[in-house]
Amino acid sequence: MELSIIQRVKQKFNIISHDFAFLRALEKAIQVAPTDISVLVLGESGVGKEFIPKIIHHFSCRKHHSYIAVNCGAIPEGTIDSELFGHEKGSFTGATNMRKGYFEGSNGGTIFLDEVGELPLSTQVRLLRILESGEFIKVGSSKIQKTNIRIVSATNLNMLESIQKGKFREDLYYRLNTVQINIPPLRFRKKDIPLLWKKFSNDFAEKYHMPPIKLSKESLKYLENYSWPGNVRQLKNITEQISIIEPKREISINKLKEYIPENIPSLSFSNNNFNKNFIPNFSTKRDFLYKVLFEIKNNLNNLKNLTLQLIKNKNNTYNDFIKNNQQLMEKVFGKMIYSNNLIKDPIIKLEHISNTKKNLNYEKINNFQKKSNIFSLQEKEIEFIQKALKKNNGKRRKTAKDLGISERTLYRKIKQYGL
Repeated sequence: MELSIIQRVKQKFNIISHDFAFLRALEKAIQVAPTDISVLVLGESGVGKEFIPKIIHHFSCRKHHSYIAVNCGAIPEGTIDSELFGHEKGSFTGATNMRKGYFEGSNGGTIFLDEVGELPLSTQVRLLRILESGEFIKVGSSKIQKTNIRIVSATNLNMLESIQKGKFREDLYYRLNTVQINIPPLRFRKKDIPLLWKKFSNDFAEKYHMPPIKLSKESLKYLENYSWPGNVRQLKNITEQISIIEPKREISINKLKEYIPENIPSLSFSNNNFNKNFIPNFSTKRDFLYKVLFEIKNNLNNLKNLTLQLIKNKNNTYNDFIKNNQQLMEKVFGKMIYSNNLIKDPIIKLEHISNTKKNLNYEKINNFQKKSNIFSLQEKEIEFIQKALKKNNGKRRKTAKDLGISERTLYRKIKQYGL
């Protein structure tokens, strides 16, 4: 596909990214747009899934008809059928008039079902019928109606896990998932972070009539290494906070740490921070493989550099070599092995390294893991929710809006964490 098309899409929808996986998602959206097949967008909360259905609608033959976005998780279970499919007068208490649903009102256009994994099972049956035959029945009616609509859906849930638990219909999943588009999380798009920060900084400077904020080199590095559990939405919110509150326009690393929780390193499988009890929650298997390959590449490069330094080390003693290349040795063999003086022999053998790993003091390792777990993503999520609730005086609707999640999801989190 011509690069100019991607550039035009990025300009029209105000998208900033040079990441290959993200640009591939945009390309797939443009390719499927002229068809009427259903699309399922997968990605973590806050990655920007809402851009994909807009792009699909814009490049489709339906672009002159209506486009509507529905947050399935924000509509109460008792009224969601009425909202989507409409109802007849007197069909339930409070139904004083006949009402058209979204599927009837958007006939000929595109409907985006965000958080589709939150739909009740009874509503899933109705949605499946629309996908199969284009037919639906209003609440309280027996008359079959037809609609011609394109459905694009999105979720941040593990749909296969929901199917196994009986929370989502398997036949509906495969109907929605004719084409799957995956949006990578921000932690896999490190090169985009400085660009997004600059864009948000300039936007808020214009909005609040003040100079844009800038970051020191250390602050920018800290920003890139943060794991961003809230993804682009979290980055935007933090940029806005700093823009409003801080009088100084250049932000030091110490000042930045006041707004961002203690840095959680990017998920890694190196010896330095691997925890056998922690299984990363990747949105797709592809993301997992990308991360593993990336780590393997880094380790190979470090090993190459170490070998090159060893060859150049002809005139120095081995102890001098270890001293001069401490950081590189730690990257290749791990801080724990290096700091315990387990590498002493000038002739480094893989068998020796393997055996020393087995004989490590596991009590120390467990203590190390416990300290690492203090800053788990779950605790950070609890911290974000608590701060948002406090800010909004316990009002759930405003809190959910600030966090970028539905009230139903917020209620579930509050109940889950006992807040």
